[in-house]
Amino acid sequence: MIRGSLEYLVVLFLSILCAPLMAVIAIAIKLDSPGPVFFIQPRAGKNGRIFNMIKFRSMRVHSGKELIQESDKRISRWGHFLRKSSLDEIPQFFNILKGEMRVIGPRAALPEQAQHYSAFQRKRLTVKPGLTGMVAVCGGHLLTWPQRIRWDVWYVRHQSFWLDLWIAWKTVLLLITGRPLVGKNGISEEFTKKHA
Repeated sequence: MIRGSLEYLVVLFLSILCAPLMAVIAIAIKLDSPGPVFFIQPRAGKNGRIFNMIKFRSMRVHSGKELIQESDKRISRWGHFLRKSSLDEIPQFFNILKGEMRVIGPRAALPEQAQHYSAFQRKRLTVKPGLTGMVAVCGGHLLTWPQRIRWDVWYVRHQSFWLDLWIAWKTVLLLITGRPLVGKNGISEEFTKKHA
């Protein structure tokens, strides 16, 4: 209860603090390309419950749903910056305030992916999805899908207030340095030495 209340207050404070920044980003998106400011997409939350995850739009309208590369021309000029800086994720503060997400947790899966999860993979759906998590600080997109699942399930089994603080701190360092804690085979050597 205390953990959740503290998280809510922190996110509420950050939302107010970031309000001017969000306004600037919204104006920049509207000037950059026609379309809505936000990109809203159904995601599978805790226990597979569907919710609408909110992000700043980084692609041009009618860009399709295919997987893309950062050099893809469908990404708007501002979109590249928003993705690289992770500023496109800020609107998910609203998902957290609504109780659909948490700051720390597995990334929210697409419903069509979650439908085909194995019993082991479904363990990542036993907690609310997060804005950041083990996968983000231990390699992110550099990890293979099995490695991402492994880290998510590891987090579910070991989650604690102190682990969340560790992930939050490493996320801040990641945003500053741009370097995840990747070791051999995409595994965080620093973390495994301490917690393996």
